[in-house]
Amino acid sequence: MSWFESLILGLVQGLTEFLPVSSSAHLRLTAAFSGWEDPGAAFTAITQIGTEAAVLIYFRKDIGRILSAWSRSLTDKEMRRDQDARMGWLVIVGSIPIGVLGVTLKDQIEGPFRDLRLTAAMLIGMGVVLGVADRLAARDESGGRHRVAKRRKELGDLTVRDGLIYGVCQAMALIPGVSRSGATISGGLFMGYRREAAARYSFLLAIPAVLASGLFELKDAAEGGHVSWGPTLFATVIAFATGYAVIAWFMKFISTKSFMPFVWYRIALGVVIIFLVATGALSPHAAESAG
Repeated sequence: MSWFESLILGLVQGLTEFLPVSSSAHLRLTAAFSGWEDPGAAFTAITQIGTEAAVLIYFRKDIGRILSAWSRSLTDKEMRRDQDARMGWLVIVGSIPIGVLGVTLKDQIEGPFRDLRLTAAMLIGMGVVLGVADRLAARDESGGRHRVAKRRKELGDLTVRDGLIYGVCQAMALIPGVSRSGATISGGLFMGYRREAAARYSFLLAIPAVLASGLFELKDAAEGGHVSWGPTLFATVIAFATGYAVIAWFMKFISTKSFMPFVWYRIALGVVIIFLVATGALSPHAAESAG
């Protein structure tokens, strides 16, 4: 991997990690469209450490409160009723599905799941799901001629059941094209949570899974020597800086705007990929797209 490739891929990772458009799909597509080798699941996991560092800094006050309350709840039963302590436990509960499936499906994640035809199908399918979820949320918030506005749930309403459902939605993002934030936010909207609440829990929930995955890949890469360390670390730094700016923008955007621009973008991109693969202009397989 060249330094120029790492710069572009780092920017792509930072720009797309927190938007409901699938960063892993965009890394795969950027390489395919440019005629570069597929950066691979290891590169994606390691550069995600950079974007998660941006989450840690942006939500540092929330994370500090949660960690403090959660650690005290280990020995103080009364603290287990505290909202921040509960959030700590719910993040752990919600991380179980992706932890189990990430280990179980490791070979598929690094192989068959990276087929561009599957990526295109996921972009379109999850785009439709996100669109429906967004419409339902908008209807509840605005009400209508014959109905009053309906209260949407806040993070304080989060239960173990909801946390597990969020976790299952997050695990779907093991397939490129799904989008971690897109899947978890859609799940949250279907369960009745406000856009901001769904997005905030989505970002918090991703921290253990992404950091664990990145560290696991770092260990494998160090032992196997199959990663270009200089360019990969450079891309990780770029992803961190870009990702921080995107988080700040996205949290403001969703407070007043709809997710529909992302929905139409996902569908259009999926259709373009299907057309290019069908005409032979783009190979669906990573090995064949290398060059």
